Amino acid sequence: MEVFRICRAEYAGSLVSSGSLNRWNLDHEYVIYAASSRSLATLELIVHSAHINPSADFRVMVISLPDDSGVITSIGESSLPAGWRKMSAYPFLQRLGSEWYNKRETVLMKVPSAVIPLESNFVINTEHPDFRDMVKLVRTEDYFWDKRLQRTRS
Repeated sequence: MEVFRICRAEYAGSLVSSGSLNRWNLDHEYVIYAASSRSLATLELIVHSAHINPSADFRVMVISLPDDSGVITSIGESSLPAGWRKMSAYPFLQRLGSEWYNKRETVLMKVPSAVIPLESNFVINTEHPDFRDMVKLVRTEDYFWDKRLQRTRS
C-alpha cells in the first residue's frame, strides 16, 4: 500500500525522523507519520499550519508499506477513551504509542486521524528491525500550497 507525507523539500529525500514528541509518541522515539491519502496529509498539514511557512517548498513523499496485517498494529477509535482527539488525551496516546514503539512487534501502527476519525494515519517505527526492508520511499511529488488553505490572522 502507499501512504503519503507532506514535508518541506529539504526533508523529503529520505525516511528519517526527528524523534520529537507528538500525539502517538514520546520524545526520542523515532517514528514517521503518514496519511492514507494526499488529501488527509494536506489536512494534517493545515492543522499544524501555525508552524508552517506556506512560501516554503513542500513535497509529497509517497511511501510504500506492506499491507500484510501481521506487520500492522491497528488502533480503532472504539478502543480509545472519550475525548481522545483533545490535547488533554496526549499523555494516554503517547503511552499507548510508546508501548507499541518499544515492543517492536510491528513496524506500523494504524491509527484514526484526529482530523477525520473515519480515516487513518500510519505511525512508522524507524527503529523496528524490519524497517529498512519493509518501508520504502517510492518517489516524491511536487506539492502546491493553495493559498486559500491559509488561515487569515487578525
